Amino acid sequence: DYSAGGRTVSFPARSGGGVAPILHMKLFNPTDDHYGLSPLEAAAVAIDVHNATQSWNKALLDNAARPSGALVYSGPDGAPTLTDEQFDRLKEQLEELVQGGANAGRPLLLDGGLDWRQMALSPTDMDFIAAKNSSARDIALAFGVPPMLLGIPGDNTYSNYKEANLAFWRQTVLPLAEKAASALTVWLAPAFDGAKLCVDLDGVPALSSERDARWARINDAGFLSPDEKRRLLGLEAEA
Repeated sequence: DYSAGGRTVSFPARSGGGVAPILHMKLFNPTDDHYGLSPLEAAAVAIDVHNATQSWNKALLDNAARPSGALVYSGPDGAPTLTDEQFDRLKEQLEELVQGGANAGRPLLLDGGLDWRQMALSPTDMDFIAAKNSSARDIALAFGVPPMLLGIPGDNTYSNYKEANLAFWRQTVLPLAEKAASALTVWLAPAFDGAKLCVDLDGVPALSSERDARWARINDAGFLSPDEKRRLLGLEAEA
């Protein structure tokens, strides 16, 4: 039963040896025998942290020179609080002269017994850029993406970027593609007897260096006949 938008649609189970109406493909879940675990769920906390740093950064740009804190008024005797007129004027000045990206870093001039009292960590204290980069690495690892491919400064050079890209294809993309191809083959087997879905590795540009090395090794194997070399390369023997 599939429910969405207040409606429920029932799909009949496979009967008579035909193709099932639904293919359930799932990833490994160590805590559930029936439903898979999405990488998005595994990285949920890291994603929340990453989104929070983005929102915090956006708010910082909108209110750049107004960090979290309080303006404390210490007036003369007999005037413990600001008058309504003074309060409205101070609020208007803060919005016009301090708030907004164009006013980032602009100094705040306090007079009349006003004192700024910091009540939160500064951007430097929070080191939110490092927290954001760390969350991005955790998200990438949950999806099987080498963090070097994210372009975070200091993480990658040309040499390890190339190796990371190859590892990404070998350890993440191809296993997922082969898993999908195998599942589709089993699912469609009743309708297409003997059919098999496979991943065409020769069509992956990232694996070209491996293909070149393999072809060179087989070609240099003098103890193999031409027909044996062709079979190792997945080609038909010469007529």
